[in-house]
Amino acid sequence: MEVLDLQDDPYLKIIRPLVEAYQAIFQVGDRNIRSMGLTPPQFDVIAELGGTPGMTCGELSQSTLLAKASLTGIIDRLEAKDLIERQVIQHDRRATHIRLTRKGETLYRKIFPAHANVMRPYFEHALTKQEIVIMQDMLIRLRESCQKEELS
Repeated sequence: MEVLDLQDDPYLKIIRPLVEAYQAIFQVGDRNIRSMGLTPPQFDVIAELGGTPGMTCGELSQSTLLAKASLTGIIDRLEAKDLIERQVIQHDRRATHIRLTRKGETLYRKIFPAHANVMRPYFEHALTKQEIVIMQDMLIRLRESCQKEELS
């Protein structure tokens, strides 16, 4: 079996910086979100529901990237805080429609821009607007490549 020298592999050289960048972004965001009295998953649910008429649990799970099993507990806690409400869908009793309450919508309008304002300077310091557009495109292409079942 041939042993490959992977030290100079340009594709593998980006994995660690990519993961470290994600961790650094997450730490800054996590600290800010928790200072608002929310967990990152709770913030994610509020951010996805904000400004919308609501979503089904399935739609919310897909748009937040949270597992349906985790989402149930998050929704329970947000409902206990009177930030969201559940509504049974008449034509499909297995589905539940989730939307922000008035209190939840008010919180969304307060915390979402505040969080964006905390995060934005980190990106502005490191990247130009043109680089952001290019990076977004590259990250989407990388994600889509990794989501393909099998590459030829």
